[in-house]
Formats: sequence, structure tokens, C-alpha cells
Amino acid sequence: MSILNRKKVVLAISAGIAAYKAAFLVRLLIKKGAEVRVILTPEALDFVTPLTLSTLSKNPVEWQFNDAEGNWNNHVELGLWADLMIVAPATANTISKMADGASGNLLLAVYLSAKCPVYVAPAMDLDMYRHPSTKENLKKLESFGNLIIPAESGELASGLSGEGRMAEPENIISFLENNLESKAPLYRKKVLVSAGPTYELIDPVRFVGNFSSGKMGIEIAKAAADMGATVTLICGPSSISTQGYDINRTDVISAKEMQAAMEFNYPDSDIVIMSAAVADYRPETVADKKIKKDGDEMVLKLVKNPDILFGLGQKKKNQILVGFALETNDEVENAKSKLDRKNLDMIVLNSMQDKEAGFRKDTNKVSFITKDKEVIGHEAKNKSEVAKDILNFILEKFDV
Repeated sequence: MSILNRKKVVLAISAGIAAYKAAFLVRLLIKKGAEVRVILTPEALDFVTPLTLSTLSKNPVEWQFNDAEGNWNNHVELGLWADLMIVAPATANTISKMADGASGNLLLAVYLSAKCPVYVAPAMDLDMYRHPSTKENLKKLESFGNLIIPAESGELASGLSGEGRMAEPENIISFLENNLESKAPLYRKKVLVSAGPTYELIDPVRFVGNFSSGKMGIEIAKAAADMGATVTLICGPSSISTQGYDINRTDVISAKEMQAAMEFNYPDSDIVIMSAAVADYRPETVADKKIKKDGDEMVLKLVKNPDILFGLGQKKKNQILVGFALETNDEVENAKSKLDRKNLDMIVLNSMQDKEAGFRKDTNKVSFITKDKEVIGHEAKNKSEVAKDILNFILEKFDV
């Protein structure tokens, strides 16, 4: 899956003959999973129609500060919405105005409001592209932090042949992917995450389990994928979807199944985060048919499940191994003991005493405890934010 998946992209089209290529670029971005909003300069309407672009992008296309009903098109909101902005084609005129900070049209106003990376794909005739003023303006844009997608050589609209053609849409996509991947902090890293509960069967319709929803671990897997990692998720029974994320997901039910899946993927992993709530015990025997009610009592003999995290700790080589501890009393001391006993690099502690923490909640309140027994507390946050905090701390603390 492309790193462009789920990215919010503003495609800004200025008035050049290469504007016709923008339709192909929109289509490729959509195929990569991006959400695309298209804006144009008013003059670009002479080269490409809003109907084509809105049909392909599945979003309205804007080119004025006010829409047809007279409503204000908020350029600031659009600039803040985007994960990245692409100006393609970027004519000599638009490049000059971007370099000078002009804001005479919607495209320029959105550009000045954008807080995201801006990619510029020049498109103009040979002599215009070679002109010192154009070169100076492109350098100026680069000094602002904009990224220039090099123009290509070939036949130009004037009949000349040479440098100045806008990069082909496929090449623009490759440039974006390569650039984004190079900036992804976990790019080329393999992250293994466990999530959810395990269910230990009593009979075909009953089980021993816990209230874990899997949300915390799944948010970690999603955040790691967003950071460019190759993510494998071993997930106990959970209704939470990971669709749309580049995650290799294996669904399991029991502790033994989770153990097998974790140990299979463990040797090649760089970072392993064991956030699953594994059942400590399982029934000694599993009935092959539903157990019928017989009397007022039912005696169920339980045996201990394998300690998956302990086993991974014993086999640890170069992996960064992170565990979770959900405690009800003596939280920090119990978590520190678990850290040492299981040969972990770090443990994430949450307490059942915190109303914002625990199973089946959207928020969590955690503390990070490292090998040197440093305790770093955090305020209650949405679990998606906690997931980012965990991964950012790993990046900061360890040589990943």
C-alpha cells in the first residue's frame, strides 16, 4: 500500500497547457488512496474543466474566493486541512507570485496558508524555464522549504524540444512517495504489535476472557503504519477494523495461537509492542459439545497459559521489546518488577485507578518506565495520541 494512502492532498492547478495532465494526476492520487481537493487559478479554466476534476476527485473544485452561492471559500481552512499540497502545473507566472508572496487568487492564498509540505512541478517553455528570473524564483521557493519536482525534457507546446515539460503524473507520484518515505521516521522498520484479548474455550459456545477491545494496540499499529513502518498486527477477538491501513493482520483467538503468531514474526522484527491482554489461564479441557446445565454448581479447572512476553524476552537479540502493565495496586513497583523479570526495554503502565484508563475506553492515561527505572507520566489522552506518544518515545529513547 502506498504511503499516500489516506493522505489529504490539495492539488493546485495554474494556467498552462500541461493542466490537462492534472486529470491523470488526480486519478493516480485517488488510486493510491489519497483524498484530493482541487483548486485552480481562474485562468486555468481555459485548459481544464472543473466537471472533469470534481468527478475524478469526488470533491467540489474551487477557483474563486466565493462559491456559486456566494459562500466564502476559506483558504486558511483548506491550507490547514492538507497533509501536502502539489502545484502542478506551476507556470512561470504562478511561481513568480508564490516567490513574492502575492495572494491575488485562491491558489496563492491557500499556498500562503498551507502548513504542510508543498511540492512544485514547473511547466513552461524552454526559454522561460532557463531564464535567470525563473531559476532565481525556484531557488527562492526551495529556501522556503518547498520541494521542486524537476521539469522533464521533451517536445513542448511551442514546438521546441527541451527542458520545461511538467513531470509526467506517474513520475510526480514516484517523487512524492520517495520523498515521503524518506521522511517517515519508521520507514524500513518492522514493527510487531499484539492487541486485544484472548478467548480460552470452555466449550463451543463459552469462553474465559476479559474486557479488552483491542483499541490501544490497534491504534499503535495504525500509528506505526502512518510513520512508514512495515507493520504486523497479531490481534485477538476485536471488532475494530484496520481497513485502509497498510497493516499485515493475523486474527487469533487463544493465547497459544497468539504465542505461535508472535514467535513466528518475532525474529525479523525491529520493534515489538505487546499490548494484548492475554488470558492468564485456560480450561484444562475443552468440551467438544455445549455443556448442559446440571445442578447448581460447575467446577472449572484452569491451567496456566504461556507467558508470551516472558518467552519473547528470553529470545531477545536486537529487538526493542515493549510490554504493557495494567495494575490495580502498587502500580509502579509491580510494573518495574515485570520490566526486569521479562527482559523488557520499556513498559507502558496504566492503572485501573484512573477513570480515563482501562478497557473499552477511547482514552488512556499512561506512564513510561524504562530500563533505568525512569518513570515518565502522561496526562489522559485519546488512545490514538497515546499511540503516537509511545512510538515517538521509542524513537527518541532508543537507537531505532
